[in-house]
Amino acid sequence: MEKEKIITAIKKTGIMAVVRVETIERGIEIAQGCLEGGVNVLEISYTNANAGEVIQALKKKYGTQLLIGAGTVLEGVTARLAILSGADFIIAPTFNSEVQQMCNLYQIPYAPGCTSYTEMLEALKQGAAFIKAFPISNFYGPELAKVIKVPCPQVAILASGGVTIDNLDQWYKNGVDCVGIGGLLTKGTSEEITENARQLCAIAQASR
Repeated sequence: MEKEKIITAIKKTGIMAVVRVETIERGIEIAQGCLEGGVNVLEISYTNANAGEVIQALKKKYGTQLLIGAGTVLEGVTARLAILSGADFIIAPTFNSEVQQMCNLYQIPYAPGCTSYTEMLEALKQGAAFIKAFPISNFYGPELAKVIKVPCPQVAILASGGVTIDNLDQWYKNGVDCVGIGGLLTKGTSEEITENARQLCAIAQASR
């Protein structure tokens, strides 16, 4: 899928499951639950060494039904390996110019974590598709989206941390483009994940 189409699709869903799994089988259970509940965007974290294998397995099974990204990508080598494994986008807790260059080369969206306005704008200048509000989203909550968007409405924000069912609507009303959610979309049975995904998607639809 083309870069701009991936970005548009992420914004359209507005919810991303942040996944850390030990096995491919559990990754498929989570992916199935998310997909049936309406969440078709997943980040597979390179916190776990098997992330590339999980990405490959999910892309093989679901194809274009799911957008599968690589998370916690800290340097260029991992970025390239993730892309070759089939990652549709790259996410990290920090900004790294080598990762950005690799994403530019392969025309893959990159969402680096930034904590200051200076970092955010420098990342955008180098080609970042989204700014991952991390870890500051945990501390500032939904108001953070408004703070960032008022002076620079062109900043596409991916909030990671601090998002709950109770405050999700406020994040959207304040201008966030997508939210990353862990526990609600990765814990429990596939059926429980589906139900949580449906609730989250209903809020997203009503709030935007």
